[in-house]
Amino acid sequence: MSTSDQTELCYPHLGNSSCRRTVRPHSVSVLLHIILSSISVLTVTLNLMVIITISHFKKLHTPTNFLLLSLAVSDFCVGFLFIFQILLMDGCWYLSAGWCVFYTVFVVVVTSASIGTVVLIAIDRYIAVCDPLHYPTKVTVNRAKICVVLCWVCSGFCHTVRLKDNIEHPGEFNSCIGECVASAHPVSRITGVVLNFIFPVTIILLLYVRVFVVAVSQARAMHSHVAVVTPHGSLKVYRSELKAARVLGVVVVVFLMSIFPFYIVSLLAGPTKVSLSFLVFVICLYLFNSCVNPMIYVFLYPWFRKSLKYILSFQILKSGSSEANIL
Repeated sequence: MSTSDQTELCYPHLGNSSCRRTVRPHSVSVLLHIILSSISVLTVTLNLMVIITISHFKKLHTPTNFLLLSLAVSDFCVGFLFIFQILLMDGCWYLSAGWCVFYTVFVVVVTSASIGTVVLIAIDRYIAVCDPLHYPTKVTVNRAKICVVLCWVCSGFCHTVRLKDNIEHPGEFNSCIGECVASAHPVSRITGVVLNFIFPVTIILLLYVRVFVVAVSQARAMHSHVAVVTPHGSLKVYRSELKAARVLGVVVVVFLMSIFPFYIVSLLAGPTKVSLSFLVFVICLYLFNSCVNPMIYVFLYPWFRKSLKYILSFQILKSGSSEANIL
């Protein structure tokens, strides 16, 4: 076996039983590792800031923010899982089969919980904008917490069942040594696409279309000085809810743009029918969304920018800092 052939194998000493890896120029490989590692660190750091902010400051303990907290937790986990994707960038898995199972199952559970949380956010904004008078009674902190817990539990249960064979027989479905794949029945794979993409995306789009229609009609009413029969001060509350809907609408749009290519590949082409480089790209784009979300908060949420100053200046360590009004 020639030296050039050996460099294309994940485990050269195993010969033909080893998987082949994608060979890139050293400079390109180093650059990709630096970029992806930076994204991983940035994702973990920014989402940790969101988690600390919402958890610490009592003024932020609202139903909407608890949903954002759930999204930040899932994004925080994705930041760590990015490390495994970096290991797979060249098509070789150098860890044990058990770690492969952990990665494949956990990444599906976390991303599924993230998608479920985005659906809950869309429902929250729909009620806040379309039925503002009953929002405080329909959407409470306790109900938001229960929905978040159910979202995570259902995600964990469903995908653990779907990938049961992989969990019970680690590495059995690998075609060569150095591969890390999750095998699922075609029906199970289609079901996963429906539950994780088609169904939630349909709900999200329908709800936000309705929110947009209501927002436009309310804006026209306000510009036309039409009297709205609502309690005093409710117009100010409505504007606040509408602003929150716009911010979270940006989160949803970016989220859909990030996951769309991955599920199109999964549904139409199938991961085995595309090049490794393109597959790595769509997966990284899918995971990169977890880094974008907290950036959106930085630019569009004043309270997040203010809380960052508290954290970075260590004022958060002072007694009574949790009572600070950062809104």
